[in-house]
Amino acid sequence: MCKLRAAIPHGSAIPHGPARADRDAPPAARHPAIPHGSAPADRDPPLHVPYNGIMTQFDILRLLTGLVLAAIIGELAYRRGSLDRGGQLGAILIGTTVLGMGGWAWGVAVVVFFVSSSALSRSGRAAKQRRTGQIYAKGDRRDLLQTLANGGVAALAALLTALPAAPAWLAAAFVAALATATADTWATELGPLHPHPPRLITTLRQVPPGTSGGISATGLLGGAAGALLIGAVFAVGTLLEDGTGAWWALWLAPLAGTLGSLADSLLGATVQASYAGETGPTERRYGADGREHPLVRGAHWMTNDLVNALATLVGALVGALVVGG
Repeated sequence: MCKLRAAIPHGSAIPHGPARADRDAPPAARHPAIPHGSAPADRDPPLHVPYNGIMTQFDILRLLTGLVLAAIIGELAYRRGSLDRGGQLGAILIGTTVLGMGGWAWGVAVVVFFVSSSALSRSGRAAKQRRTGQIYAKGDRRDLLQTLANGGVAALAALLTALPAAPAWLAAAFVAALATATADTWATELGPLHPHPPRLITTLRQVPPGTSGGISATGLLGGAAGALLIGAVFAVGTLLEDGTGAWWALWLAPLAGTLGSLADSLLGATVQASYAGETGPTERRYGADGREHPLVRGAHWMTNDLVNALATLVGALVGALVVGG
């Protein structure tokens, strides 16, 4: 795999919000390169949010800002019907972690993912429901597991930047994980609008719209566009935040996002639980009358939420390998 040595020097700092003490320093002074396998003894680690276990005043302020903004956005999303109370809690946890630990470019990228996904979920809802029927296990309101499945890996990457001498590929892992979640969500929302039935990724036979593992040109292109949007937001955000401009995100996001989305489809077509419902395949284990549907593929515990989490992990690994491999 190729490396981003020109864009992210090996061992250099992750695009990150500047600390209070060096906010006015030139970019080169704020983000010095670190030789492989060592950290300079005469300067602070380049990627510390906590330093020696003690939060600086600036870091605490950013965490509190992330908490307040995430709480406001979560409440608005709950009132609009995009989240239930559990999903609201998940959004607060993810938003606070990403903005507090990563910085404004990271936090804005998460907001763009959530807002765009919610807007697409509402767009053409009636048409999509007619085509997908009762296939999906859950409704439009995202719950705690759904929010953590989509944003948990990205939040973990942001959290790990608090480690001393945190590796540069964490930024790529974050972008790739979030791009995967966006690509998968956009593909799920746009795919059912394709004029022809999707095809199962493993056999290419036609399947009903909304079937796990089904892919279409509309879904793939839409997913790639969503991933590119995340990359663009992150690149511009880092430019505005500290002048670095993570332009590598413009190609890494659609690459890793598409591969992660395809991994989601592959898992959905092979190991995700699929049941025989009254009108066709479904992700719902129980019918409206409470009776359990027969399992036709996968395992009961391999839910759509778990598949989404694994797919974002695949996307993060792709990003990390491209940068650090």
